[in-house]
Amino acid sequence: MPKEHRGDTAAIPSVGAVFIEYSAVNEIEDVPDVSADWYRAITDLAASAPPWVQAAAPLATQAILLVFGALLAAACWRARRGALGPALLAPVATGLAYVASEVLKAFLREDRPCRVVPRISRTLAECPEYGDWSLPSNHATIAAAAAVALSVAWRRLVGVVVLLALVEGFSRVFVGVHYPHDVVVGALLGGFVAGVVMGVGGGLVPVVRWARGFWGPRRPQTPGRSPG
Repeated sequence: MPKEHRGDTAAIPSVGAVFIEYSAVNEIEDVPDVSADWYRAITDLAASAPPWVQAAAPLATQAILLVFGALLAAACWRARRGALGPALLAPVATGLAYVASEVLKAFLREDRPCRVVPRISRTLAECPEYGDWSLPSNHATIAAAAAVALSVAWRRLVGVVVLLALVEGFSRVFVGVHYPHDVVVGALLGGFVAGVVMGVGGGLVPVVRWARGFWGPRRPQTPGRSPG
């Protein structure tokens, strides 16, 4: 009689074991390992940077947003005699992107990496308090939204504002307060919201022009000469 073949059942994992193993794949719950690894690598880079870089980085990550604010104001001032519609929409788009980011933060409730990632170097910036959630990055959202909006309202600034947005996003990881995926999600969110607002709001430009013409100063009429 042929011998009965018995499979090695011990080598076949149960459904429960597979689920447990899958759920434990990531070192930190709901955080991709690749993002945590990149966070460690970038914060290690920051820890080994020259002292002047370490001192400047926390200031620069805040100052870039001030630069964006100044550029938004300058765009409105510059456009007061021209295409005012896109310039007025730019700060609106940026503000709406920030609101969307705050709403998403409250829903996702991801803790800061400086609080939960083990084996990291000392961060350059102070870790925000618990409840100041990490995903998405507000700074990256605002920077990306302002960059997209300014690219529409002031096209000569495209290269400058895109570079500023990239530096802002990197700096948030460099100073230790965000994962890389926080920055990516924030940039995508900000760019998307600003793109929609600037696109939809473009249809309001004729209305703004009409309002400017209606409420703007009118030239005094030159009195006609009386017949002699």
